[in-house]
Amino acid sequence: MILQENYTLNNDIKIPKVGFGTWMIDDEAVAQAVKEALEIGYRHIDTAQAYGNERGVGEAIRSSELERSEIFLTSKIAAEHKTYESAAQSIDESLEKLGLDVIDLMIIHAPQPWHEFREADYDSGNVTVWHALEDAYKAGKVRAIGLSNFNQHDIENILQHATIKPAVNQILAHISNTPFELIEYCKENDILVEAYSPMGHGELLKNQEIKKIAEKYQVSIPQLAIRYCLELGLLPLPKSANKAHIQTNGELDFKISKEDVDTLSAIDVIENYGESSGFPVYNKK
Repeated sequence: MILQENYTLNNDIKIPKVGFGTWMIDDEAVAQAVKEALEIGYRHIDTAQAYGNERGVGEAIRSSELERSEIFLTSKIAAEHKTYESAAQSIDESLEKLGLDVIDLMIIHAPQPWHEFREADYDSGNVTVWHALEDAYKAGKVRAIGLSNFNQHDIENILQHATIKPAVNQILAHISNTPFELIEYCKENDILVEAYSPMGHGELLKNQEIKKIAEKYQVSIPQLAIRYCLELGLLPLPKSANKAHIQTNGELDFKISKEDVDTLSAIDVIENYGESSGFPVYNKK
């Protein structure tokens, strides 16, 4: 079952190949969604300080019949934290809200605060936050550390000052909007790429070319989109609060031919996608 297959991070920690995302699932609903995901077979849960649902995620993990070691948990330092002190304090607050002794992966949510995304230079701030993460790692509060929404410049800045290399870079990546150059750069530096919003915020459901390929494999468009990420060696993070969708999103034990992966890789960026989503749009391959 692919939900319980692993990649190996650059510090030799195992991380399940598919994560269950919890963005925009509120704190009251998330415990049930995570509980159902764990029952279905997911072993990798992704949350963040900014999601406001760490308490509910922690409740689901603590009440699960699974051993804690069987569940891989990711959280993220909010993008607004750009000092050592606030970042370090936020890690302790996350642990308290989750009600857990350790977070498996803690990452910097973005290189700039969201309201200044890509508009300001926070290189020095990111380095100080990285040092807070390194110290949390050394103290055993987290088992791996990484980045999110970092471009090549942002990653190079961290690598120049790090004593511990980032284990992951979590980025927007899906059919029609795949940053191949950034992915290749991460792979060259032994940084695993995680793909959030693998269904393109639902926009992929409108594409007839994608629909035709999904029908060829007798799968849904979301299943095809998630499998596409796996074919590229990425770690997809599908999210849903609907139990049926959580189930089908995890049914990924099929292969996409190289020819069809190439076709999907070449699909044009969806019209007005960046304007409607607020997320970065990458050049085609």
